[in-house]
Amino acid sequence: MTRALIVIDVQESFRAHPLWETISDPKITRQVDRLVGLARRAGDTVVWVLHSEPGSGGVFDPALGHVRLMDELSRRDGEPLIHKTSHNAFTTTNLQQLLTERGVRELTVCGIRTEQCVETTTRLASDLGYRVTFVTDATATNPVPHRDAPAGQSVAELLADPRTLSAEDVIRRTEYALSGRFATIATVDELETSAASRA
Repeated sequence: MTRALIVIDVQESFRAHPLWETISDPKITRQVDRLVGLARRAGDTVVWVLHSEPGSGGVFDPALGHVRLMDELSRRDGEPLIHKTSHNAFTTTNLQQLLTERGVRELTVCGIRTEQCVETTTRLASDLGYRVTFVTDATATNPVPHRDAPAGQSVAELLADPRTLSAEDVIRRTEYALSGRFATIATVDELETSAASRA
């Protein structure tokens, strides 16, 4: 098939981070797993992407053991697993080569964080000529602190700051920024309905 599902950073690193308690969808794996099932049934390529920061000593340092898929998800033999060190899934990986070799021209993207790794991957994919579907309810993110917020804010301080951008607002603004310019915005339900109508 000429389509691929790119699952970005749905990894245990985020659960090990203090901000996990603020995540917009703590059950994101359910939505991602539905997308994976759709892709597999259609014969599409499923690519798993993990973020790593070797030597950082943080939750994205592979040495700490958190850089792995969330436990509810399972990768099948033959499904590529790539590790990135940039926000987007292209710059520091062989993702474009992998997609080209498989004749992929259409991408469905999902993952963590909505406005960061998923959005930047979407924008770059669009610039590279891929037709992209951004599955908004199969992404998740955290509140974003104001640019003048002090470094090292606690979770409580982040949530108490009236200047903090809520996770819901982050997702909504990301949809506005991408829609019609870089991607089609869709939900898992919409994609399942579309797949059923083609069957």
